[in-house]
Amino acid sequence: MNISEASAKPYLVRALCEWCADKDLTPYLVVKVNDDTRVPMAYVNNGEIIFNLSARTTHQLTINNDWIMFSARFGGVPQDVAIPFSAVAAIFAKETNYGLFFEVPPPTETADDNTPPASPEEVKKDHAPPPRSSHLKLVK
Repeated sequence: MNISEASAKPYLVRALCEWCADKDLTPYLVVKVNDDTRVPMAYVNNGEIIFNLSARTTHQLTINNDWIMFSARFGGVPQDVAIPFSAVAAIFAKETNYGLFFEVPPPTETADDNTPPASPEEVKKDHAPPPRSSHLKLVK
């Protein structure tokens, strides 16, 4: 990945997620799993995992310039997910297949300074965009 792609990737992913939300489309994220990713390994297929990043399926979705983090249910069990941008291979709208695909470098030895934050709250401290409020209301 060249330097311009590396620095633009977080902005492009955020923009495509926002576009999908505005158009009522479902953003799918393709991740190449490596030692730096924290994902539910039972759902990894051929070294990849695909996530639905819609507001309905994720909790506390945070996309800063280094990580994508959220909580979601997998097989009914809530799990935290942390994905460094170096592992993001694609983001696209499920309904139209419109999206962006990225070059993912081969896995390297993990560095101690590339440890994922413990929680989405930690990520929000680092350059996170302001959360969007939902137009949905809880009705009891």
